[in-house]
Amino acid sequence: MHILVAGGAGFIGSHLCDRLLLDGHRLTVVDNFDPYYARALKEQNLSHVRAHEQARVLELDLARDDLGPAFEGVEAVVQLAARAGVRESWGTSFAGYLDNNVLSTQRLLEASRGRKLHAFVYASSASVYGDEHVEPVDESAATRPFSPYGITKLAGEHLALLYQRLHGVPACSLRYFSVYGPRERPDKGLQIFLTAARDGRPITVFGDGSQRRDFTYVGDIVEGTVAALQRSPAGEIMNLGRGKIETLNHLIKTVERVTGRRLDVKHAPLQDGDVRVTAAIIDKARRLLDYNPQVDLETGIRRQWQHVLSGSPSPRPPAPR
Repeated sequence: MHILVAGGAGFIGSHLCDRLLLDGHRLTVVDNFDPYYARALKEQNLSHVRAHEQARVLELDLARDDLGPAFEGVEAVVQLAARAGVRESWGTSFAGYLDNNVLSTQRLLEASRGRKLHAFVYASSASVYGDEHVEPVDESAATRPFSPYGITKLAGEHLALLYQRLHGVPACSLRYFSVYGPRERPDKGLQIFLTAARDGRPITVFGDGSQRRDFTYVGDIVEGTVAALQRSPAGEIMNLGRGKIETLNHLIKTVERVTGRRLDVKHAPLQDGDVRVTAAIIDKARRLLDYNPQVDLETGIRRQWQHVLSGSPSPRPPAPR
């Protein structure tokens, strides 16, 4: 297929692009290189894509620019473009989240109307569930986002469902849970912990570290996303997690074991929008996508540690097994 990957310069998007090219697909990769973090890191992420004869990279603002050229010959769409970061989505920054997360999604869906697309996959987030759930959740659980970022991701889900029901866009939504791995954004917890271990710097933990997360390796997320592209379960919403939760304190202990270095941990108050638990029931994705996450936490952290030590992008997408 010829696949449009929006947000392909990012952490998950670049891994997905590498995988799709290995599978023989043609790609149009769109990114606006939002300055939320350094462009140089995104260019590193895209280095293999830019060099590939089956791919083209377009720098476009999905909220403002003409999307016609991006859709030329396209047969499927993955919408990964978004401004990330729960803690940064408050205050005046929210306007950027509306543009990058909501308006961009609506314009991609609108541009998809009337086209014979095989699939439209929208990358959502566990943040749509909010902070009221302390046990693992399935897709029927109430969605009460605990941050402006979460609100924008839920809005994208509703838009995808509307365009599927009313305009025939073959859209489905995937709720990603606490994704980590090589190329992780520099502001995310595990990347901060590993670089601190490498450089001998202290880390700050917000809260007492008892928060629980369904840490999911990026290779497993890519596998689930590829399956959604292939199977196109239009109108469905599915959790993509590992299906096992760990405390933040356990994550830190695992980092110390993997790196062989003791972390100097400082504590600070919880930040606005931080939730106590993210925990996925993944039965629906198992059934509809044959999704079967393979990478345990320690293995995934070892792969990310090697990437941090190398100081360079991974030459291949991380193996799901």
